[in-house]
Amino acid sequence: MPFPIATLCSLVLLAVGSAIEASAYQSLPSPLATRSALFRPLVPRGNAYTDVQQQSNRNRRSIVRSSAASDAIALTPNGERNNNVGKPQLNKLQSTLTKVGLLLFVVGMCLALPVALLPPFLAEKFGFINRLRREQYALRSGCFCSRWLMRLIPFANISVVPYLEDDPEPSVWACNHTSMLDIFVLLATDKKLRGKNRRPIKIVYWKGLEENPITKLLFTQCGMIPVEMADNGNGNANDYDKGSFKRLLKDMKAAFADGFDIGILPEGQLNPAPEKGLLPVFGGAFTLARMSRRRVRMMALHGVNNLWHPHESIGMAPSQRDVQVRAYPPCKPFESSEEFVTVFKKVVGHFGAVGDDLDDLEQWLDGTRWLEVQAKQAEIEKLEKDLTRGD
Repeated sequence: MPFPIATLCSLVLLAVGSAIEASAYQSLPSPLATRSALFRPLVPRGNAYTDVQQQSNRNRRSIVRSSAASDAIALTPNGERNNNVGKPQLNKLQSTLTKVGLLLFVVGMCLALPVALLPPFLAEKFGFINRLRREQYALRSGCFCSRWLMRLIPFANISVVPYLEDDPEPSVWACNHTSMLDIFVLLATDKKLRGKNRRPIKIVYWKGLEENPITKLLFTQCGMIPVEMADNGNGNANDYDKGSFKRLLKDMKAAFADGFDIGILPEGQLNPAPEKGLLPVFGGAFTLARMSRRRVRMMALHGVNNLWHPHESIGMAPSQRDVQVRAYPPCKPFESSEEFVTVFKKVVGHFGAVGDDLDDLEQWLDGTRWLEVQAKQAEIEKLEKDLTRGD
């Protein structure tokens, strides 16, 4: 079959599949739904992902592999990444082949998304569905295209550590940000990451991304929420347009009312060196969650920057293929912006750096470690006061 015809057939199949999946979309859960603490293990389906079963003991976590090429991340005793064991660097040929696969995926998304998003757009335009249904269908179509293109073009070995709920409550999700590919990895893995009963997420994004017609099409059709900020480069301080915050709050309130969750990237920009920890974290996720009376939840990414680096001098020069995605269970409700920032840096920052959880993860999630941090801060303040009096 000639290549153009094969490509056209593939796009048609993707569009039809996304339309079928979107049409099967069940009614969204009530925004007042309460959380269920039940876990359900994933069943491997023979795709390019790696499913990770949750167990009470992290060190005994079992990994079900669907690809013989997938390697578990290797950690040194002190928790740092050991690139020489388990996760070797790609050689020149492997890097080139991975880059070709990545480019094919990007081109495939550029071709498939307009085709997949056209039916809900036309259906709304001619009055068959309303705006809410169009956004729901568009988001499901975007997830479907990302998921299946990553299966058809397996340029990465993706491991998913899920947290599944039968009846999830409305939440504000906070995640680290390391690559332009992050959004597509999250779309592709969302079904396995949070389960079939998940609440759809509207992500808060930088409006400057709308300069790209494909990302603009995806974000606007899915009803995602833009925020204005200056294009001052990765690694520099964020310069937000405070005048856009009023619209941001209004859009968030409407999203919750429509049954969506909110996704926020607290670093505010791409992190060029996630192995060194997070960039300065803003407490906006806590503030927005408190104003909307919603819980803050955390998810984390690792390794995506090794495929598509945020620094322009590196860009698409894949050095590794392993990617980890993690959804965390609900933690103790945060009582302050400082608490959220501290816990997020420790939990998500560690996972983003090494691709694995902290040994004392449970203590950070249940608030024990934060109480210890507060106690140490109180001791330091008392010591400083005593020294001042002594002078």
